[in-house]
Amino acid sequence: MDQEANSNSSMPQQPPLPMGMDQATFDKMAAKQQQEAQEMAFRSVAESCPGRTVASGVIGFGLGAAIGMFMSSVDWNINNEEFTKLSTREQMRLTAKDMFAKSYSSAKGFAVIGAVFASSECVIESFRAKHDIYNNIMSGCFAGAVMAAKSGPQSMALGCAGFAAFSGAIELWMSQSDS
Repeated sequence: MDQEANSNSSMPQQPPLPMGMDQATFDKMAAKQQQEAQEMAFRSVAESCPGRTVASGVIGFGLGAAIGMFMSSVDWNINNEEFTKLSTREQMRLTAKDMFAKSYSSAKGFAVIGAVFASSECVIESFRAKHDIYNNIMSGCFAGAVMAAKSGPQSMALGCAGFAAFSGAIELWMSQSDS
């Protein structure tokens, strides 16, 4: 019985079936139809609110990590006397530790912003049943307010206004470049 399990594990893995389709129906389809069915299943996941939220969070995390890495490389403590007295190895260790900490912190922030914005945009778009600039403005307001929630109501209002203006401007620019 163990040999059967081992022989099955060496077989190539099949991609998951589209939702609502059994293996027999999938096998009867032509290769092109199978590919189209899998693409449609992937597209439906990617276009769903949870799919968009997760994708925005993951992309935000990666972008934030890159920005954090860049920003930490610019912000060196080279002028600090204590730092210059350390060995080169110790300086490199502390620099790498600082770069990782700043990169990770920035990545978390960008992931949260991306996920909050994408989820609120998706919910607002679903509720309004429209795709226009006002969805982005309202989502920007919500995301800006959420990000400033720990700082009090004045900061939330400022975060709402700033992020809404930025989101509206980006959407306006993107819609003009598409035309």
